[in-house]
Amino acid sequence: MSDRGVLVPRRREVRTVVLIPAADLRPARRERPGFLWAAPAAVFFTIFGIVPIAVVLYLSFTTWNGLGTPEWAGLTNWRALPDDADALHSIRVTAQLTLFCWLIQTPLSLLLGVWAAGPQRNRAILSTLFFLPLLLSTAAIALTWLSLLDPNFGLAASLGSYVGVADGNFLGDDSRALYAVAAVISWQFVPFHTLLYQAAARQIPASMYEVAEIDGARTIRQFISITLPQLRNTIIASSVLVVVGSLTYFESILLLTNGGPGTATRVLPLHMYVKGFVGFDMGYASVLAVLLVAVGTTLSVLIVRSTGYHRMNSDREGM
Repeated sequence: MSDRGVLVPRRREVRTVVLIPAADLRPARRERPGFLWAAPAAVFFTIFGIVPIAVVLYLSFTTWNGLGTPEWAGLTNWRALPDDADALHSIRVTAQLTLFCWLIQTPLSLLLGVWAAGPQRNRAILSTLFFLPLLLSTAAIALTWLSLLDPNFGLAASLGSYVGVADGNFLGDDSRALYAVAAVISWQFVPFHTLLYQAAARQIPASMYEVAEIDGARTIRQFISITLPQLRNTIIASSVLVVVGSLTYFESILLLTNGGPGTATRVLPLHMYVKGFVGFDMGYASVLAVLLVAVGTTLSVLIVRSTGYHRMNSDREGM
């Protein structure tokens, strides 16, 4: 012992290294339900999904007017596809409509969904009113907007001049018709995608925003650094639905413009309808149907694979 205290010898530290197998470091896989749980859905999908596609694929190799027995025609219908100028034009119009719908629906839905996820009561009331288009049928929405956009008697005749269209002719002008159709379709489906973003935004832990506030991050910075990364998987899922859904728009365009003026809004599903149920060429219409399925499936796979969505590892199923 000394005047400064008691000298205590340091205990020699003994470190033990334990080798842990790499497999044990991986997150434990959760037990998922067996195949029997998915059997009803698989049977349902086979009957109403796989079987119709197989039948349409068979019809694409036949000549059939909708009556009688289809006759085998080999690759005749498929060889006619490159020579169909209307089909190539329809593919281009479909691609443009898909792009317009994604550019309109995704930012609007994302912002509205994040806003609606707030706890304020007024947001809940306004969100309820905003989701009303989800309760209406596509035909009712198309007919309503057809009346509103009428250049003679609709609101377009009165309000068109405020957006640079003095005559209010949105659907009858080939340079505006596709934009008008995209706006109507977006008005119908933005509430659905807003609902997806609202549900996902409410799953983001509030502690992340609290820490950001302590660090001095403002609202826009929090949105960019927290909200957007946390909603990444929802953005991808919503985008897949928008892109694939854009390939199936038919009744809205049929009622609004019937593909016109001219062929300015004739998308591929409408061209398929014209070939099959106006021209009674079911074999060639089946070729267009198979093409739609192939394009939709390819786009879905590309989006999922290119964004890494297929490697998603979440604590919640589907989130």
